[in-house]
Amino acid sequence: MSFPKSFLDELKARIRVSDVVGRKVKLTRRGREFVGLSPFTNEKTPSFTVNDEKQFYHCFSSSEHGDVIKFLEKTENLTFLEAVERLAAEAGLEMPQRDPREAERAQQQTELIDVMAMAQDYFRESLTRGMGAEARAYLQRRGLSQETIDRFGIGFAPDMREGLINTLTGRGVKIAQMIEAGLVIGGADIKQPYDRFRNRIMFPIEDGRGRVIAFGGRALDSDAKAKYLNSPETPLFHKGHVLYNMARARKAAYDNGTVIVCEGYMDVIALGQAGFEHAVAPLGTALTENQIELLWRMAPEPVLCFDGDKAGIRAAFRAVERALPLLRPGHSLSFALLPEGQDPDDLIRDQGREAMQSVIEKSRPLIDMVWEKELEGGPWDTPERRAKLEARIEEVMQTVREPKVRGHYSQALRERLRTFFAGPQQPRQTGGFQNQRTWRGAGRTGFRAGKGRMFQGFQPPVSSELKRSSLVTGGDPGRRNREQLLVATVLNHPDLLDRHGEEFAHIRFADRELDKIRNEIIDIASLHAPLEREALENQLITRGFSELARRLTHAPTLMSERFAREDAPDEEAEHGFLHLIQRHRHHSELQTELKAAERALAEEMTEENVARLRAVQAELAGFSNSE
Repeated sequence: MSFPKSFLDELKARIRVSDVVGRKVKLTRRGREFVGLSPFTNEKTPSFTVNDEKQFYHCFSSSEHGDVIKFLEKTENLTFLEAVERLAAEAGLEMPQRDPREAERAQQQTELIDVMAMAQDYFRESLTRGMGAEARAYLQRRGLSQETIDRFGIGFAPDMREGLINTLTGRGVKIAQMIEAGLVIGGADIKQPYDRFRNRIMFPIEDGRGRVIAFGGRALDSDAKAKYLNSPETPLFHKGHVLYNMARARKAAYDNGTVIVCEGYMDVIALGQAGFEHAVAPLGTALTENQIELLWRMAPEPVLCFDGDKAGIRAAFRAVERALPLLRPGHSLSFALLPEGQDPDDLIRDQGREAMQSVIEKSRPLIDMVWEKELEGGPWDTPERRAKLEARIEEVMQTVREPKVRGHYSQALRERLRTFFAGPQQPRQTGGFQNQRTWRGAGRTGFRAGKGRMFQGFQPPVSSELKRSSLVTGGDPGRRNREQLLVATVLNHPDLLDRHGEEFAHIRFADRELDKIRNEIIDIASLHAPLEREALENQLITRGFSELARRLTHAPTLMSERFAREDAPDEEAEHGFLHLIQRHRHHSELQTELKAAERALAEEMTEENVARLRAVQAELAGFSNSE
């Protein structure tokens, strides 16, 4: 039933959310909000919040969110109409006159849900009978345990034209209802209705509340016209608005901080069996805008898994195009590219869970995929072609609707353009490195186009001496001290620049004095390759930086780190230098994320934004710096 907005607003104004929720959840006031244990999941730490001012509740562990009406729908299995009627009686409001057509539609949906549940029972029972032997053998060959089969509700549709029809008719279901639910094919031009799914492994598709609303069937007959067949669009099922395994994956996505998106049912099930319970899949089509929004309710940066072949890359690029207009602060996508010719199911069976985990950990940010998508149309080796590339990048930027996100994308892509147009630089034969201007122009985007962030996935080995250092044991000298220590290490070990000059040039120095001496060191190294310590010292004296260099190389607090000392072994110096660069880069990224989180919270006071800010603050707290 449809109600006037004024009526619903008045209803919510008279009923406090905390009063209704408090009947089922023990709430504790915390500032302007109430917190308690989630009524939707079995948790020990409170993640459920209620805000009377904004008239909503939010459950972080299950992503359930809504107003007082929806709370009654969810917790007491009421229809929208029933929930409104109960609250109206409590608030002393008269109900508006009901629309008979709306009530009829609500009753129809309830009946179809019951029909789908009966069909699910039929398919599951058929799998256990003699006629399901081939289906059971197939599932066994795919490596599925009985526990997994039961957990995902997998069943079997026998190769019978009227098997389901006869079963449901015996339980009082009308043929017209079966047709409307998409279970049976019939109509004026079909004399005898027949089962839609025959000789197929059956995968139930559930809505966000875990109710079966559709099915997907995998053919056992190799000659079948369609290997996979989904239910048609019905009053219950709109495939672009649903994700397979969504209800089951919600809490796991919250616990893991992300959600994995793969292509099909078997991938999701294989991932689930391997312990990746936060996996979902679209239903036979590319991700829709609605599905992206569903993913963002589960996690702010879902990981999309694609095959590493050409078809997989094209699918990833289509997802990029679909996502860009929807981007908003704190919400994006990342991309995990699988080995060519393998899907998650294949990879897990062939190489184990660890291989899949490695692929996910190496996922690449959306900006990398945007960049590679535009570069794909190259070559860009003439002024005209480069102008075309620049125009393409400008067009891409305009597809991002949210102003702040568009601004950051514009800055990042222009930096990459500048670096790309500068051309790849070849190191000198003498072992030196490139001109300072090339390094400085590269920024944080890396030297080679399409490679993304430097140090991605790189972990330098850590010596026993470095393990005892405050850098590893949890302490942190603060941003200025880190910058001082980086410069001091290079002053004492200038040979590091032969191998890591690019990394040193890419660091963003907050201290102007240290930034100046870093630039001088880079310039000196470009003129004197290979660079010896004595030559560097003499050049700095000539350029007026001798006193600063002396202070840096003799500061007791800095030289407590052995790797930075002049007498440190080369390997120890290199390990410490790279580890410090990683920490410095990570801290800078956290500071950037903190500012973004603060802006997001100032613009929109939501639990999600508060949680995001707290998470960044907690990670920054681990850096006991003195900035």
